Amino acid sequence: MKKFAVAVTAVAGAVMAAGMANAAEIYNKDGNKLDLYGKVDGLHYFSSNKNKDGDQSYMRLGFKGETQINEQVTGYGQWEYQINTNRPEDGDTSNSPQSYTRLAFAGLSFGNAGSIDYGRNYGVLYDIGAWTDMLPEFGNDSYENSDNFMTGRANGLLTYRNNGFFGLVDGLNFALQYQGKNDGNNWKGDTWDGTPLSNNSRKIAGQNGDGFGLSATYDAGMGISAGAAYTNSNRTSEQKYRDDGGNKAEAWTAGLKYDANDVYLAANYTQTRNMTWFNIADNSRIGQDNQKDYDGDFAHKTDNWEIVAQYQF
Repeated sequence: MKKFAVAVTAVAGAVMAAGMANAAEIYNKDGNKLDLYGKVDGLHYFSSNKNKDGDQSYMRLGFKGETQINEQVTGYGQWEYQINTNRPEDGDTSNSPQSYTRLAFAGLSFGNAGSIDYGRNYGVLYDIGAWTDMLPEFGNDSYENSDNFMTGRANGLLTYRNNGFFGLVDGLNFALQYQGKNDGNNWKGDTWDGTPLSNNSRKIAGQNGDGFGLSATYDAGMGISAGAAYTNSNRTSEQKYRDDGGNKAEAWTAGLKYDANDVYLAANYTQTRNMTWFNIADNSRIGQDNQKDYDGDFAHKTDNWEIVAQYQF
């Protein structure tokens, strides 16, 4: 056990270059594999928003593993953790966590029949959004956010993926996804009784009801790919009561990508309904929120265009 700890420590130091993500294989034997990856990012924001201005440095560490169960079935999993290194050692007054789990899921792969996994993972909208999320910082920020339905990283995701359409069509991939409800606290009319409605209750912006999503991408060759995704979720009782947007949160996206000859081009269009959260400086503008309990609201509809062009040396 001591030898393993020393090996992991040595590899961790080797794979973490400042501002870069790297990976190293630390175990591969008898059908069992374990990879370690991570990055350290020295980051500083210059902003007129005092909540964002200043040091934003962080460290990120993750493991990917798989084990061969038999000739047809492979188990796999991934865990990724972030530590914000701009906090004092004894804590601060910030509402943001000093460290948190970004990804944590496990599943089974059945070869051409596809794979299924469950846990904290990326929503299927990010299958297309990832194409424009290529910058060292920012990227795909017009609608994608963590714990915002199935736009980015989220809890309670059951995902089925199939690459190559059951082995029949090279380059044709699709995914089906279900997200379980992540609720807040109980409201009785205008009164909040503070009772959690789930074991991981959260603020209104991070809540979601039961939902489903699907995505499909096709690699046409010569570096050209196209894809689309759609999600549909119930909204929680608190979201419906505090906002008049309706019972459902929906989104669809479509994108194109070219990645060849050291050139990377990507573009996508996304429309969301009752899903994208925005901050409001004067929250008395929220019609029903006379108590000013919230600092934002859900947009009833957004139209988002994103384009990325890179020359990769």
